[in-house]
Amino acid sequence: MDRASQALAQGIPPGVRNTYRALAEYHNVARSTLHSRAQGRRSKEEKAQSQQYLTPCEEKAIVNFILHMSKFGQRVQIKHIPSLAFSVARQRSTNKLPKPPGKNWARAFKKRHLELKARRMRVLD
Repeated sequence: MDRASQALAQGIPPGVRNTYRALAEYHNVARSTLHSRAQGRRSKEEKAQSQQYLTPCEEKAIVNFILHMSKFGQRVQIKHIPSLAFSVARQRSTNKLPKPPGKNWARAFKKRHLELKARRMRVLD
């Protein structure tokens, strides 16, 4: 929950005028942001999270799978990650089939999860 939503939930103490300006000054939040939250508009973080291709839980599952494969010496190339994501997205229970991820989705996924940094693999004897 962002600061503006918390300010709306907490309110202001008695004796202070009940206006957005007073509430914004009391909680040190921008007045326009406070008004937007009161009207039901989402924060940028919430909007960005809802527009992601995979949910955080699904992304975590893919990261765990890739790390698990790398422990066994089977590296997963970045070009194969979108097909993994598409397979996970198809498992959702919706009537509509999801579209495959965009062409730069794998690179953004790699930037979000720094634990997937490439490692040099040794040749097996």
